[in-house]
Amino acid sequence: MSAVVAEKTTTLREGAFGNATNLACRECGHQVELGPFYACPECFGPLEVAYEFGEVTREQIEAGPANIWRYKALLPVPTDIEQSPNTEPGYTRLLRAHNLGAELGIANLWVKDDSTNPTNSFKDRVVACALSAARELGAKVFACPSTGNLANAVAAAGARAGIKTVVFIPSNLEHPKQVNSAVFTESLVAVNGNYDDVNKLASEIAGEEEGWAFVNVNVRPFYAEGSKTLGYEIAEQLGWRLPDQIVIPVASGSQLTKVHKAFQELIKLGLVEDKPYRVFGAQAAGCSPVSVAYKAGVDAIRPVKPDTIAKSLAIGNPADGIYVLDICRETGGAVEDVTDDEVRDGIVLLARTEGIFTETAGGTTVAVLKKLVETGQLDTDLETVVINTGHGLKTLDAVSGKVGPAATIEPTYAAFAATGLA
Repeated sequence: MSAVVAEKTTTLREGAFGNATNLACRECGHQVELGPFYACPECFGPLEVAYEFGEVTREQIEAGPANIWRYKALLPVPTDIEQSPNTEPGYTRLLRAHNLGAELGIANLWVKDDSTNPTNSFKDRVVACALSAARELGAKVFACPSTGNLANAVAAAGARAGIKTVVFIPSNLEHPKQVNSAVFTESLVAVNGNYDDVNKLASEIAGEEEGWAFVNVNVRPFYAEGSKTLGYEIAEQLGWRLPDQIVIPVASGSQLTKVHKAFQELIKLGLVEDKPYRVFGAQAAGCSPVSVAYKAGVDAIRPVKPDTIAKSLAIGNPADGIYVLDICRETGGAVEDVTDDEVRDGIVLLARTEGIFTETAGGTTVAVLKKLVETGQLDTDLETVVINTGHGLKTLDAVSGKVGPAATIEPTYAAFAATGLA
């Protein structure tokens, strides 16, 4: 499973990848067979999964389980996927955000809250699809380089599936995320360096070790498809319609591109009305190569060294950055960034308006939403969805110095009355 491309893969069982037919290069269109490949042999462009869907109806989807497997006909997974032990992520709540909308002046605002997934982040979705691919390809080790949430999801999914897991993280990762991984696996490896250093190491290991499925390296095309389920769920939960605007955090950029892909698939299948929608990307200023390129009006992404509290977004050389630019420009959206202080403010704002405690990635997205309103880039009269990708308990340090007791008093009514809180 170490190859990028090959003449022949492991013999696959019938229907191993459902309606998926092959992998296709996003740059030149060259097609290769389904397997542990992620780079085009012709131009070295990225590969993604192609399908022949046939008929898919709303009724078929609605009759499915309350997790991402209700969309199995649209994913590279077998029809019997529910029979394989997995964490069953997805179908998380879409909340009408009246209070946050009123605070920001947005008439119709929703929060897609993925913090309620099994390991409290959207990464459970992509890992579930990667795990299915790893099984079908006969992998012996399930692995990943990660900024934290992915390591949590891979370690938990591997434990559930009974497969050996090895996860690699930057050594300066938030301590709660390290614990959240180590509790599921004894093979947590901390690497001195940033995420890009960890990712490079993972690519080297994938090239040397047989039977290792690195979810975001050699099975990346299958892994990435899991992000589509966010788009499917949003459309279904809105009553089978697309939002007018959506704000999505950008790390590698894969989530944003796959939500857009999901919307386009739903349109082509006739499951939603074809309508224009605007896609906005959110980055932290300390790691904003896509936002910088967008504002400069250029097509090239210049890698940066991350320096931000939003570590789950701290990918200085985003693999899908150029495609994020294309989508945001084509849909009339934008890519914006905010400072770490604005990220902290975004975390508190969401918590105190909607009762949702988000991690730094969600704080970034909410803060960008606020900035888009203030700068007039977002239409406040249009239906808008903002994505919260993870739970705030994973990044407590980010706001521990910003929030705390309003007062410390003696246990008497007089002491309480003196606080002015009555």
